[in-house]
Amino acid sequence: MLKIAIVGTGWFADIHADLLTARNDAKVVAFVGTTVEKAEKLALRYAGSQAFDHLEQMLDTCKPDAVYICVPPMAHGYIEETVIARGIPFLVEKPLGIEEESVQHILSLVESKKLITSVGYHVRYTDAAQTARKLLETRIIGMATGSWMGSMPGVSWWRKQNGSGGQFIEQTTHIVDLVRYLIGEVDEVYAVYAQRHMHTVHDHVEVADVGAVTLKLANGAIATLTNTCMLPFGHKAGLELYTDQGVLEIEQSRYLKHIEKTQTTEYFDAANPYERESEAFLHAIKTGDRSLILSDYADAVKSFRVTTAALQSSISGLPIKLRS
Repeated sequence: MLKIAIVGTGWFADIHADLLTARNDAKVVAFVGTTVEKAEKLALRYAGSQAFDHLEQMLDTCKPDAVYICVPPMAHGYIEETVIARGIPFLVEKPLGIEEESVQHILSLVESKKLITSVGYHVRYTDAAQTARKLLETRIIGMATGSWMGSMPGVSWWRKQNGSGGQFIEQTTHIVDLVRYLIGEVDEVYAVYAQRHMHTVHDHVEVADVGAVTLKLANGAIATLTNTCMLPFGHKAGLELYTDQGVLEIEQSRYLKHIEKTQTTEYFDAANPYERESEAFLHAIKTGDRSLILSDYADAVKSFRVTTAALQSSISGLPIKLRS
């Protein structure tokens, strides 16, 4: 029975705890929150789990086999460093942070320990993404358009640039990662951001509420990604791929539409991608076989670099090259 600790007390902590509790090979033994009260609120729901407000105390007491890190972007760094120092495998939710220097430092520590890691790009585990990846093996992709259109999350840290990193880093990273997973690596990034509305609705809004980003890929394809958080409701999030044989449309709701000249085929997901993500991670811990993990820390750093390059471009007004 694998002992799992969860750092964080938000929505993702709930999602992972429920899935882990349903397994017969894992047990949630601890929650770590910014306060004991927050951790206790979750721990009371999961029999046998303990609550802590200090990471090292939890590690000393519970000695977990793995740690799930589910914290806001600005909270990364110390948690990963502490877990890595003890050689404990970890699954971390995206984004990896808000500063590239810190993320690169964590990567160097992970690689020095050859540690098993997984990053929460759960869309890769959907049937939609897997089917699209298979179909693209026999197609030439010319371009892609993607979007994340919705409302601004209500938590105050999300509105601060040094809290969330902004929408493209915190949310639209899923679409960036899908571009990388399905099409290939990114060479160059050009972005335009603006504040149009949300700074007039809430105090202390620092992040842009609209943005458009163009990606130039190593294989010659191009992608244009747009996002907004100024809507009063969630609207859509997904990616459209334009190929020599038709169009592939992927929706974040785990749905794929394949549009060809004479027919349209629709695919719906049959499984929970979060469950597949955990299965791959735990399988790697038990067996040493990492092949089922679709995004480890090293790979996720590449998606992170694209999103931070977009922010740099929006500030400088210039394209940012990622590869020589």
